[in-house]
Amino acid sequence: MGKIIAIANQKGGVGKTTTAVNLGASLAVATKRILIVDMDPQGNSTTGFGVDPRALNKSIYDVMLENCFVTEALCATEMASLYLLPANRDLVSAEIQMIEMENRVGRLKQALDTVKYRFDYILLDCPPSLGLLTLNAMVAADSLLVPLQCEYYALEGLSAVLDTMKRVQTSYNPHLRFEGVVLCMYDGRSNLSAQVADDVRGHFPEEVFQTVIPRNVRLSESPSHGRPALLYDARSTGARSYLSLAAELMSRKERSHAEE
Repeated sequence: MGKIIAIANQKGGVGKTTTAVNLGASLAVATKRILIVDMDPQGNSTTGFGVDPRALNKSIYDVMLENCFVTEALCATEMASLYLLPANRDLVSAEIQMIEMENRVGRLKQALDTVKYRFDYILLDCPPSLGLLTLNAMVAADSLLVPLQCEYYALEGLSAVLDTMKRVQTSYNPHLRFEGVVLCMYDGRSNLSAQVADDVRGHFPEEVFQTVIPRNVRLSESPSHGRPALLYDARSTGARSYLSLAAELMSRKERSHAEE
């Protein structure tokens, strides 16, 4: 049965979508069955796979409002084992519409339970906020992965996400665990990047992934071509970094299963 990972940080521009798209593609290359769920009304994961949000007949919006089943909204991608549950601007109104609905925080979980058995990993690309959409993602998830840009105030942003996670654990999903932190947009020439990385590892020595995602031109360019970096330029530093991250994630999963 698939492991569901919410990729969240209330700050924008820290690498959530880049991580969802490229980690998903890297896991797919490792012959894992992957579903990426775009929970952001901006639809960046959707366009990152070359899908036009304006041309969608069904999307995560329809799934959340129970207008269709997950299987009716799935989009195939260039990668045979990777599927996308897309998003568009309709999702903006979903939070408002769900406020008075029954089980408003558990609607995504309810939907994903119907397809979880079909995938090895389900990655939830959350919006840059801690609202109802992100709450749904955390309630549905087995673990929380936080991309963190190596910049000033990074730890403050991380503490806000972890506070939300604790509230979700207490009220809705006691099984949610902290998958860890991925350091993104790392600039090896910058003292600040090195300092932030050291600070984060000091606070979370076990949870920070060893793989660091560097600033990389190919990672920045690939979304405009509607392809993960792995398909755009497999030899790029960015693509190779996400392959390393995927290997580390799979290794962690195997270790946790061995300990159970």
